[in-house]
Amino acid sequence: RSAADPKQFIRDGLPQIVFAGRSNVGKSSDINRLTGRKNFARVGSAPGKTSQINYFSIDRKAYLVDLPGYGYAKVSKAEKERWGQLMESYFQDEGQLISIGALLVDARHKPTGDDCMMCDWFRQNGCPVVVVANKMDKLKASQREEAIGLIRQTLQMADDEVLIPFSAERGEGKEALIQALSLHCE
Repeated sequence: RSAADPKQFIRDGLPQIVFAGRSNVGKSSDINRLTGRKNFARVGSAPGKTSQINYFSIDRKAYLVDLPGYGYAKVSKAEKERWGQLMESYFQDEGQLISIGALLVDARHKPTGDDCMMCDWFRQNGCPVVVVANKMDKLKASQREEAIGLIRQTLQMADDEVLIPFSAERGEGKEALIQALSLHCE
């Protein structure tokens, strides 16, 4: 189900695994890799194609929730504001049973201020968060350790917070992410 309005939010008590991140970071591609289905979540040809909150039922036991991206997207200011209001309503809605957040960041770049705010939101609301360093396949082996260190430092991650190097293209990190997310949905 897609929700363009809070009246359309799913409030059935099943756990929700929230995928948050910038436009073009690969949320839909990661959902497709995790489910093993190429077109489960629509992957846009340009950033900003996800304009609604999309719920994907997983065996009627939980939902993967694909949020609109923040940051870079070639859409109007009014549309970005609408997305922001929709996401704010989602996070403030008491009927949403958010079990865990998956914060996707682009491993090739330092996390943005928006990434830091989203990570802090999860923490402040007592919601466990897994940071997914996406697009690892785009980095040389010699760049990986430095990139992961920069992400941990920028997001001020504690040693016990989970960061998973991930590549939707190659499947790297898939099993580790499934395990980390499923721990909070049982």
